[in-house]
Amino acid sequence: MNTPNTSGSAGNIEDDELTLPRASINKMIKELVPHVRIANEARELILNCCTEFIHLLSSEANDICNQLHKKTINAEHIFTALERLGFADYKVEAEAVLKDCKAVAAKRRRQSTRLENLGIPEEELLRQQQELFARARQEQAYAEQQEWEKIQAAAQQAQTSALATTDDQDDYS
Repeated sequence: MNTPNTSGSAGNIEDDELTLPRASINKMIKELVPHVRIANEARELILNCCTEFIHLLSSEANDICNQLHKKTINAEHIFTALERLGFADYKVEAEAVLKDCKAVAAKRRRQSTRLENLGIPEEELLRQQQELFARARQEQAYAEQQEWEKIQAAAQQAQTSALATTDDQDDYS
């Protein structure tokens, strides 16, 4: 059975798993107020407030999603949750952030193709590919020629050995 201390420490572990990374919060604080010192207690309070806000917003968005018989929370559910919770003023800024995120994601998708990252025109790449194919065909033909010559040499040697054996047998008869 659990003692109060054991369950309390497990509760702290769960709380840590359900919070934002402290480094991220500290970075945001530094970016927003670079010349102001913030006490550790105040940083912890900001972290807890941010975590609670996210929990509240995601719970409300989940309720909206369930009411609409949807299985996935999307941006519209978040915007509606902001309005229902009295944060309608943030909706315009949230929409702008979503637009920026979509633009960044689209840019990443466009940049993810290797051809564009190489900076070499497609025609040049095609020429290089054809050159590599031609070189591979030459190397394959050369290897096949070498193999054919080995087979021919072995066959000729076998024939010569067979003739020599036949000549030796003729001498003893």
